[in-house]
Amino acid sequence: MTRLTDFTSYADAQSHYSKAKLWDLFDGDRECFNIAHECIDRHVDGDNTALRIAHADGLDEILSFEEVSRRSSQVAHYLADQGIKKGDRVAVMIEPSLAFYAAMFGVIKTGAVAVPMFSLFGPDGIRLRVGDCRPEIFFTNAEKAEDAITGGAKNVTVVDTGFLTSLDHLPAQYDLETSDDDLAVLQYTSGTTRALPAAVRHDHRSIVTLMVAALYATGIRPGDRFFCPSSPAWGHGLWHGTLAPLAMGVSTGTFSGKFDPVRLLKALQDFRITNLTAAATHYRMMRNTGVASDYTYCFEKLSFTGEPIDSETAAYVEQVFGTKVRSMYGTTEIGVIISNYPGADDLEVRDGAMGKAVPGVEVEVQRADGTPADPGETGELMVKKRGKWFPTKDLGRVDADGYFYHGGRADDVIISAGWTIGAVEVEDAVLSHPAVAECAVIGAPDELRGLVVKAFIILKGAETEGLITSIQDHVRARLARHEYPRQIEFVTDLPKTPAGKVNRKILRDLQAEKLAAAE
Repeated sequence: MTRLTDFTSYADAQSHYSKAKLWDLFDGDRECFNIAHECIDRHVDGDNTALRIAHADGLDEILSFEEVSRRSSQVAHYLADQGIKKGDRVAVMIEPSLAFYAAMFGVIKTGAVAVPMFSLFGPDGIRLRVGDCRPEIFFTNAEKAEDAITGGAKNVTVVDTGFLTSLDHLPAQYDLETSDDDLAVLQYTSGTTRALPAAVRHDHRSIVTLMVAALYATGIRPGDRFFCPSSPAWGHGLWHGTLAPLAMGVSTGTFSGKFDPVRLLKALQDFRITNLTAAATHYRMMRNTGVASDYTYCFEKLSFTGEPIDSETAAYVEQVFGTKVRSMYGTTEIGVIISNYPGADDLEVRDGAMGKAVPGVEVEVQRADGTPADPGETGELMVKKRGKWFPTKDLGRVDADGYFYHGGRADDVIISAGWTIGAVEVEDAVLSHPAVAECAVIGAPDELRGLVVKAFIILKGAETEGLITSIQDHVRARLARHEYPRQIEFVTDLPKTPAGKVNRKILRDLQAEKLAAAE
């Protein structure tokens, strides 16, 4: 019997895909289904590698499916002994390591609900989430235990080597009693710690739907050596970077500790990674090291998400890594809906395009009145779910051949003197200047024009005389003359969400506060 993993082309994706065939990739059925079994337990035969973890301190941690299966079963027995039952919340705030995966999959095996939390949260961020989901146990490391207690968590438990060793007497298998619609993971979207982001509910069958993204957005196939440096506290790192490859029995890798792009480059070389998915920011940071070409790579497939990648970085990645980096687009709430199908040789990768809709998904660009936009016309990206159009809150356009292009968040559009300007397009032009390392663009209030384009820029070197004019002239030459940044502020860092995306809202708020203070 052929399976969806047997096909790689775009044409085959359109002709062979069906929801029923997604279930053929798994052991379980609707009555008996558990993510931990599908990702770990069923792949224990032999000494197959499940995870390769590049620690910031230089340590490489290699974990087999068997070790993660055994340790997570022992954690599940521990939780049962503590009175944890189906539906209870258990928080997991640990950097990627055996401790993290044993805890996460152990929670999921019991039928409890795992709540991954970003390990850099302080007491305020913890307090918001603990107050919302009320976990019965809070798994963390020794360094963050005090923050968890201060943040109001109860039953704070340090999971480390000593803790796992103390469970050696417990059975290495755990009897699973979950169905496909039981809740498995409660995951908060990225955002600031000053306001509680949305909590997205994932049941066990969510991993079946996830296979659409795995097959067509990251292009995972048996035999890949996969890697995703995004934290598994967030959707990209957990679902696309961890659960999706493991569900196919594919080894995956990740980064642990304070992110270092040079350390990442070395890991990609040493682990002989063939398939990498990362945030656009990761690729930009690797480019900015200036040493990416010093390493050797085995890449066959590259993908990115989070925000558009600038054209200069995309060209650099293709030159140094040997293949184009392909976009995937979606949100934690709706999943991946558009991609460039990594591994599909019959699909042209057009510069700047997010790609085409994934199989089984209907995407449309719509005007404000709900009518379909014409090819090339900017509108809001909408996706059809359960027979109704669902807003993505992103702008975009589609060309005559069905390729979608990102136009930025709806609230990132700048209306200046009647002109509509996209922040993403201006950022791309600014980033192509040789002196610019990073950039974020917002609309700044202006008495004459309403708003003007303002660019916050991190330089590669020191500021030099005439640099502002040089950047403005550079943008004028690439875009329409009204789109250049009339205001430029050089900064040493940019506010970002924990998932690595530039947080333009914070820049807009800071700009408003600055203007209010000047009045």
